[in-house]
Amino acid sequence: MDLSPKQIVYQLDKYIIGQDEAKKSVAIALRNRYRRAQLPPEIREEITPKNIIMKGPTGVGKTEIARRLAKLVKAPFVKVEATKYTEVGYVGKDVEGMIRDLAECAYRLVKAEKEEEVKAKATARAEKRIVHALAEAKKDDKGDLAKEVFEANLLDEFRKGQYDNFTIEMEVTEAPQAPMELMPGGASITIGSIFGDIFPQKKKKRRLTVNEAFELVLSEESDKLLDEDAIKAEALYRAENDGIVFIDEIDKIAGKGNRNGADVSREGVQRDILPIVEGSTVVTKYGPIKTDFILFIAAGAFHVASIEDLIPELQGRFPVSVELHSLTKEDFIRILTETENSLTFQYRQLLSVDNIDLQFDEGAIERIAEVSVELNLTSEDIGARRLHTVMEYLLEDISFNAGGDYPMFTLNIDKKYVDEHLQKLTGNRNLKKYVL
Repeated sequence: MDLSPKQIVYQLDKYIIGQDEAKKSVAIALRNRYRRAQLPPEIREEITPKNIIMKGPTGVGKTEIARRLAKLVKAPFVKVEATKYTEVGYVGKDVEGMIRDLAECAYRLVKAEKEEEVKAKATARAEKRIVHALAEAKKDDKGDLAKEVFEANLLDEFRKGQYDNFTIEMEVTEAPQAPMELMPGGASITIGSIFGDIFPQKKKKRRLTVNEAFELVLSEESDKLLDEDAIKAEALYRAENDGIVFIDEIDKIAGKGNRNGADVSREGVQRDILPIVEGSTVVTKYGPIKTDFILFIAAGAFHVASIEDLIPELQGRFPVSVELHSLTKEDFIRILTETENSLTFQYRQLLSVDNIDLQFDEGAIERIAEVSVELNLTSEDIGARRLHTVMEYLLEDISFNAGGDYPMFTLNIDKKYVDEHLQKLTGNRNLKKYVL
């Protein structure tokens, strides 16, 4: 997608409030990918992404910026926690797992796109099979109708949903075996994939509702129309050139300043991550992936450790460093009112199911923001996640009492209502039930 850095930031602003410096950095990194793709191959090979490290408290938008960035350009994206990896030699996940996860993500992404391309053709084939099974099940109703007319009538009725819960017997392909992991943190294989070319796929007859059968048959017909090798090749290319790996909690593996508790060789994990970020080849079940041009975004709160506590080689592989700031009252107000699919919008939609038209006035929004900031200052600062705590507590009585056959009515939440229902929250700060 050909977006300028300003356009990228504009799109990110719809979902993330503030943090302009971080948005600017990721927008430039994304645009540089587009610029690189326009260059001749010999120059393109020399240009690697400028990886980014984000420093800031939890809940201020670090993960969301990276996730929305990937979604914006339909890039393969994985979020991993640095703390779940162990140094080679220890039992646990090895760092190459993040690249295997990226390959899996890229494969699913490309396959979904290709399925959309063949959807019309696959749907026509699936409908034909369903109608044939329906005709067999309802042959006693055929009467004097010609086969073509009878099946045309069934197809029309099927498309209208008249047979969604009607049970038919169909021959479907057995579900593939789950992958078998060879060793902890290692590659996985599916036995069926080894012998798939030697033995035909097993089929069996199943009794299913028409709705269930159509989903299975549509998937089968889509698979027949897809070129699996082409999907794998494109998935590998997309993972190598467009992939984004978000490494969270990288501060937890910083060697210095983190000497409390069990230490499963934090510096060892850093040394293992280093070749992945520098550029190496990782073998996945879809083929080898070069990591040279994958964009790595690392993030951490860095309360105890600092970025300088990471090993120098790893620091050097994250040349762009940005700091994200704690959210203010004004930020919380904007999060509740300006972002797409904001929390207030989500609760309005949820309660509309029970015929409640929920409305928040300006005083209520301002008070919710004040309470959220106050709780973040007096207890743990969990950023925008605090709004989930406050909103859930505020609307607990309404959510519990809603339901039943009532006509639609409007319920206005004002400052007085917020003060009354958050009194316990602001007085006792008893948040153990809700803290994430």
